[in-house]
Amino acid sequence: MNEIILYSILSVFIISLISLIGVLFLSFKTDKLNTILIYFISFSAGALFGDVFIHLIPSLVKENEFSVFSALFILFGILIFFILEKILHWQHCHMPITKTHVHTFAYMNLVGDSLHNFIDGLIIAASYLVSIPIGIATTLAVVLHEIPQEIGDFGVLLHGGFSKSRALLVNFITALTAFAGLFIGLWLGEIIPNISLFFISIAAGGFIYIAGSDLIPELHKETSFSKSLVQTLAFILGILVMFSLLLIE
Repeated sequence: MNEIILYSILSVFIISLISLIGVLFLSFKTDKLNTILIYFISFSAGALFGDVFIHLIPSLVKENEFSVFSALFILFGILIFFILEKILHWQHCHMPITKTHVHTFAYMNLVGDSLHNFIDGLIIAASYLVSIPIGIATTLAVVLHEIPQEIGDFGVLLHGGFSKSRALLVNFITALTAFAGLFIGLWLGEIIPNISLFFISIAAGGFIYIAGSDLIPELHKETSFSKSLVQTLAFILGILVMFSLLLIE
């Protein structure tokens, strides 16, 4: 158990540091940044789908016969992330951005991001409770998703009226909520048998929703053949990376 706790804490710490990645792109022009991000998004989508179908769902089948309840829990995961995304769109603000006014959507983004990171912590805990290799694979999938997500969150906060330094700080603080999810997940894993399988199902549903609903539509906005081809190759590469992690299992 000590090894699981160590790996889990290290994984969440790495994921939390991703929230500071915005500082690396401060000097990038918007067009150049968008070009780079779209390939990150392609790679991330492939990795998320790969983690679901190569690691998470097979682990559910291995640990417990896949049943209608397993399917319902996966659908519940999709519903959770659907509701989470709805939260981010409930509040709108039309006041002009000034140095003294921060738009409501920026605060709502922080609330939604905190909840998202909390769930990430639960997912990491559940993955390591199943096995360390599953935990590593899921951590990598989360990291690859968080890179474009955190860069986007940083941009949202700047657009919402935050200064660059404050945006980095609050983005990092919200990332730390993943530790709360991690410790609660590990605690529940100690007192409730097989709770990790429930969280793994939620994770699978969440990853399917993120990749299918958020990332894939972004990729379809690009119609250039050459760029679409590179996106496809990046998507396949994301899947192959998840497949290659079977070697450590």
